[in-house]
Amino acid sequence: MTDTISQPIPKPVGPIRAFWYGFSANKGAVLGLIVFSIVVLTALLAPLVAPHSPIQQYRDAFLVPPAWLEGGRAEFLLGTDAVGRDILSRLIWGARYSLYVGLLVITIALICGVSLGLLAGYVGGAVDTVIMRVMDVILAFPSLLLALVLVAILGPGLTNAMIAIALVLQPHFARLTRAAVLSEKGKDYVTALRVSGASPLRLMFVTILPNCMSPVVVQATLSFSTAILDAAALGFLGMGAQPPTPEWGTMLADARELILRAWWVATFPGLAILVTVLAINLVGDGLRDTLDPKLKKG
Repeated sequence: MTDTISQPIPKPVGPIRAFWYGFSANKGAVLGLIVFSIVVLTALLAPLVAPHSPIQQYRDAFLVPPAWLEGGRAEFLLGTDAVGRDILSRLIWGARYSLYVGLLVITIALICGVSLGLLAGYVGGAVDTVIMRVMDVILAFPSLLLALVLVAILGPGLTNAMIAIALVLQPHFARLTRAAVLSEKGKDYVTALRVSGASPLRLMFVTILPNCMSPVVVQATLSFSTAILDAAALGFLGMGAQPPTPEWGTMLADARELILRAWWVATFPGLAILVTVLAINLVGDGLRDTLDPKLKKG
């Protein structure tokens, strides 16, 4: 009788490690995560890394060009605006406002949209019809136009802009959640729990909802960038954050008349919006490929 050589039993891969393995296969998503992490870290450390106050005006430094151009000054690396404020410092502090807007908007839209979608999908009938028709009416309007109308009604300001953007974005979460609930509530594990006497609230929030969250997480990531863009657009139109708040859209609005003779005043806030939104979209693309087996690249 020959002795068999025992083979070591491979250790099971944990869910976090498996997720990172799938996510890291998308190099663009990893790059986006690195860039977004830098933006978040910069925003959190704004009081420490910003060389100047974002609202401080230097009377001897109006429209100073970036430090590497002729006439630039080392203390103003990216130059100054029309009233002598340091652009780099305003960009760093502006990251705080943009990320704050995105996070709060997505939180509100996620809670409201998922709750409505869960209720519509589980209860069905007239409740489903009413909720979905209201969502259809909201989706029938261009999102930015509807947000602009709502802010005009509520009044200009960052808080009202966030409320308006959250209201515009929440139908996407409602429809996505409803579709996922409809596919889950008829499955055997839900039927077994219902027969065993589980309450509707337990079935909705404990049993069904966790199994519907993968597409919702992807949608939340992509909507995060949409919220930043919409907030910047409202700020540019004068309906969002108000001066002297160092918000990227407001900075672009202040630079409209200076594009030809002081290009840096408008270019750097625009690049900040572009890079941040692109990084978030790349992360969302990686999450989609990782969390949705149907979309994984073979």
